[in-house]
Amino acid sequence: MSSNFPLTQSQLDNLIQDFPTPFYLYDEQAIRDNMKRFTKAFSIFPKFREHFAVKACPNPYILKILADEGCGADCSSLPELMLSHLAGITNEKVIFTSNETPASEYKFAYEHGNIINLDDITHIDFLKKALGGEFPETICFRYNPGSEKQGCNSIIGKPEEAKYGLTRAQIIEAYAKCRDLGVKHFGLHTMVASNELNPNFFVDTAKLVFELAAEIKEKTGVQIEFVDLGGGLGIPYKPDQKAVDYDEVAKGIRSEYDRVVVPAGLDPLAIYWECGRPITGPYGWLVTTAIHQKHIYREYIAVDSCMADLMRPGMYGSYHEVTVSGKENAPKTEVYDVVGSLCENCDKFAVQRSLPKIDIGDHVIIHDAGAHGRAMGFNYNGKLRCGEILMRPNGSFKEIRRRETVDDLFATLDLGGVKDFK
Repeated sequence: MSSNFPLTQSQLDNLIQDFPTPFYLYDEQAIRDNMKRFTKAFSIFPKFREHFAVKACPNPYILKILADEGCGADCSSLPELMLSHLAGITNEKVIFTSNETPASEYKFAYEHGNIINLDDITHIDFLKKALGGEFPETICFRYNPGSEKQGCNSIIGKPEEAKYGLTRAQIIEAYAKCRDLGVKHFGLHTMVASNELNPNFFVDTAKLVFELAAEIKEKTGVQIEFVDLGGGLGIPYKPDQKAVDYDEVAKGIRSEYDRVVVPAGLDPLAIYWECGRPITGPYGWLVTTAIHQKHIYREYIAVDSCMADLMRPGMYGSYHEVTVSGKENAPKTEVYDVVGSLCENCDKFAVQRSLPKIDIGDHVIIHDAGAHGRAMGFNYNGKLRCGEILMRPNGSFKEIRRRETVDDLFATLDLGGVKDFK
């Protein structure tokens, strides 16, 4: 179930005196401890590295914390590449996994020594042209297994309906072509799930990738040096869900490694992940304040945040645990829709949720928001996105992103010229 909110009511009240709601709060020590557990579980492989999915929480302070714990970065855009470098994650510790990528972004990744993970066979020629005829010594391809991989969930969808990756036949052709271009080091990547809680799903994915790596070697002579198993490890958003056991996943994958990789002569093969959600998700909270009540066909509690700060519930119907500071153990006698102020009826953090009685001024905590939370924010309706605060291991607090202002929102507009516009 969700990680407990780390502040008492009095501690939170004091924090809000300096940083008014809404804001995101992250627990640095919890993130560090979790990353250590993750790394320890997968240390049973000859070489392992987690490449944090920057899109999950693109803040350089968070990235620097993870860099301290040995993490690399998985990036999908130029700003994400730049943030990773700023945080000290450089060279081959950055994997650039993008799709429909502009030439300028490939060029930046190449010039900074990052691993480029191509999403389509046509991108080989595109990349070579973008680099003025040069080509990386290391290349990776994203594999889309299509109907070979069953049981994928709705966020990414069925592989055969997804826009990502190469088919099996294209993969073989792509490695042979890059071999002939003089590429010296090769990786293989797939990403077929999001927020998956079944450990066996990831073991089956590893089996699929290992067997493909063996086939690539047999048919092309290309030696795959690392496999990136993607991300997709879920977290238990709902109270009755069980967290993924890292050790169970690692041991299951190790069994497939010994069965497939070792006999194929691919050992030692580096194992990479690009997880975001399980690394920071449970250790970030959206802190809001109840500002309105509404009593019509349902009971509503309106808070000072909205879907512009956390869009997952409105976009996916996702569940996030909701608690009220100081009323964690109070009986849940009321049923509310907890809503924001966006002019969209899907702007709901919780629907028909049993909660303690909420009074105006109560601080409402939305849990498991440390990944794909602030990162997915937007400015529709002219909403200003909230800031981010980091709780340090010594109990102090640092604002690592200030809240947006109207000036930020209007910064790209030519306000001075509008008066003379005819």
